[in-house]
Amino acid sequence: MNSLSIKTGDTVVVLSGKDKGKQGKVLSVMPEAKKVVVEKINVATKHQKPRQQGEQGGIVKKEAPIYACKVMRVCPKCGKPTRPASKVSGDKRVRICKKCGAEI
Repeated sequence: MNSLSIKTGDTVVVLSGKDKGKQGKVLSVMPEAKKVVVEKINVATKHQKPRQQGEQGGIVKKEAPIYACKVMRVCPKCGKPTRPASKVSGDKRVRICKKCGAEI
């Protein structure tokens, strides 16, 4: 099983590519492919045909997946990009910020 340190709902910053430096919220995670879909990042245009009668076709903009290694999680407390870290408190594993030590 492949597990990623990035979860749905995390705020991430893009490290490389055409959207370098942009921040966005993770919409979905694909652990098998090691990819994530980030809001307003890696937007692709898709030509869509109308499938039903009366439906409108046209050009649709949609977020495409990006490799998880190209994004880094942003700490909600200090606002800095941080590498994944975890500690065990009680019987639960908790993700923490390496810069400020806050729980994510």
